[in-house]
Amino acid sequence: MLRGVGVLRRLTEAGGTLSPSALERATGLARSTVDRITATLARMGYVRLDGRDVVLTPRVMELGNAYLAALRLPSLLDAHADALADELDESVSLAVADLDGIRFIHQATRRRAMSVSFRIGDLLPAERTAPGPLFATEWTEADWARWRTRRAADPADASFPAVPAHHPSVADSTEACADTFAERVERARRDGWALDDQLIEPGLVAVSVPVRDPVSGRLACVANVVSHTSRHSAADLRGTLLPRLRTAVTAMESALRTTPAPEPGPPPCGLATWTTASKHQLGRGFVESLARGLTVLTAFGEGRSALPLTEVARATGLSRATARRALLTLEHLDLVAPAPDRTFSPTPRVLDLGFPPFSRTTLPRLAEPHLHSLAARVHESTALAVLTGQGTEIQYTAGAGASRVLTVRITVGTRLPAAATSLGRVLLADTASPLPRDLAEVRARGYALVDEELDSGLRSIAVPVRDRTGRAVAALHIATHAARRTLDDCVQDLLPELRRTADDIQTDLHTASRFTHVPLF
Repeated sequence: MLRGVGVLRRLTEAGGTLSPSALERATGLARSTVDRITATLARMGYVRLDGRDVVLTPRVMELGNAYLAALRLPSLLDAHADALADELDESVSLAVADLDGIRFIHQATRRRAMSVSFRIGDLLPAERTAPGPLFATEWTEADWARWRTRRAADPADASFPAVPAHHPSVADSTEACADTFAERVERARRDGWALDDQLIEPGLVAVSVPVRDPVSGRLACVANVVSHTSRHSAADLRGTLLPRLRTAVTAMESALRTTPAPEPGPPPCGLATWTTASKHQLGRGFVESLARGLTVLTAFGEGRSALPLTEVARATGLSRATARRALLTLEHLDLVAPAPDRTFSPTPRVLDLGFPPFSRTTLPRLAEPHLHSLAARVHESTALAVLTGQGTEIQYTAGAGASRVLTVRITVGTRLPAAATSLGRVLLADTASPLPRDLAEVRARGYALVDEELDSGLRSIAVPVRDRTGRAVAALHIATHAARRTLDDCVQDLLPELRRTADDIQTDLHTASRFTHVPLF
């Protein structure tokens, strides 16, 4: 399991894609070991083997989703953070402590030419952030010793992949901010808030206020407003943004205090059976200990934030002995933490396992691998589209072509009348009732078939792609020439493949959008 987690971390640090040979170099593992691990991760749906590359897939986010659901803070506080970002027109984040660093669990980022690029799951050194001094007010002597050891071993912060490459001015001030960190901690303890005046990057300033747990009074998380010196100086943050940040934090603490505890959600089922079957099928190519260890992480979730060994074994179907070994290994990796009541909880470090590369993904990026796979299977062109704001046109957002002399090629960004396309009709059929008869029929069938209405010889069939609420947010189609496929062929041969692909895209969308915003284009 240790080696498999190492592979996932190296893939995450590389942005989600590495070749097997690059993984060899990054991990120091033998090529045969890398191949077994990646084959296991592919079997679990966490990576895909794309030609010569190993590529993370959105499904790996279910590990981070399990942590965030167990933590519960994002679901309770993200609306407050988003509202504050809208009010201030600045980026707002929520962060939690991760050993001697801070890790983001929510980001409400402004869309500007120059905006904050940190992602959910990114880890930063405590001493170079505004939240860091606030968390350090609760550090024990052992925590300070860990911090000093890390600073001595890694003065350039190379162990923090999300930290920008050192600008000369930052490099000069890094040691200084470490030297004054204890003073900043005492100031944060006295003031109840903290500033970051260009500690992480020139021009970047931030102000933070703690959000406290209503029961223990300890820090649950920190709310952080980030700006640029062209908009606010560090001094401006105190007078302009801090009062409104404190008001938002009061509302956040009220939400923590008044929201009842959730009922435990259903645990995953059949996981042990699946891993055993996979081992029998793939033999030595399947690393069962890795699959079981990652499976244990998915046992946590909403209402299941702390589980005893017996509950972990019950939720996963593993024996107590196997579950215990997995938990001890995960504890060694700092992925779960034990409590005095003999329960275990997932830690923020779970977000290291593939989450950041997808925390700012878009629907077209999620769909593209599936579109190419579909086009290769049916040997026809495929595309994804959304309705424009007025609802009268569709806009193509992604596509994949077929290797044919006569093929359909429509450029991404192209707009067409919604009523004249299968893509548009599927989306219009999901609008409010009452519907015209033709759209009502499309809604009832679940697909739209258009025959040479947009262009002579062009025949297309489309199905909706739905978000977590069941709303059709996009449509997927296959386009062909009338000489190649009859209308019956489209329904009998193409529609099943189309629906299968739409289901795959929806699965990725639902996983990716559980705790992140996924733009439609």
